[in-house]
Amino acid sequence: MAPKVSISNRQRKHKVDSASVVRMAEDLAEQVCLNLTDNPCKWLSARKIKQIEGRGIFSLVLVSDKKIRELNRLWRGFDKPTDVLSFPMETEIPEKSLPYELGEIIVSMDTAIRQAEDYGHSFERELAFLIAHGMLHVLGFDHETRDEEKEMFGRQRKILKAAGFPRM
Repeated sequence: MAPKVSISNRQRKHKVDSASVVRMAEDLAEQVCLNLTDNPCKWLSARKIKQIEGRGIFSLVLVSDKKIRELNRLWRGFDKPTDVLSFPMETEIPEKSLPYELGEIIVSMDTAIRQAEDYGHSFERELAFLIAHGMLHVLGFDHETRDEEKEMFGRQRKILKAAGFPRM
C-alpha cells in the first residue's frame, strides 16, 4: 500500500487534471515509502513507516504565486513567492480507526511552470520533483546542512527515477 493524496486546486490560471496529479502523487508516495523501507532514517521506525503506508494521507494544495508569497511571508518571513511549502501535521500515530494526516504540501503552479521552462524539462517532471520534495519535508527531511542536503536530494533522485521522472 501507499499513502493517499488529497488535492485542492486553489488557483484558476492553469488547467489541472486533478485525477492525474493525484495518481502521480500517490505513485511518488509509494516510492517514498519504498525508499524509507530500503534505507531507513533515524527518526522513522519501521512501525511508523507501515502506518504511513497503510493509513497516511498527504494533502496537496495547488496555488498561485500570489498565494504562496502570502504564505511564505506569514510562515517563513520571506516576502517572495517560492515553489513549494510543506507543513507536517501528525507527530504521533493516531488511533487505528483514524487516518494518519501526514501534512500539507503547497505548490505554486506559476513557479512550477516557470521552473520547468528554466530547467528545460516537462511540467510533469517539475511538479513530481516539487511533490516528492514536499513529501520528504513533511516526513522530517531537510537540507539546511551539507549532510542533510546530500541525504534528502539523494533520496529525491532515487524516488523520482523509480516513479519515472528522472532528470534528463
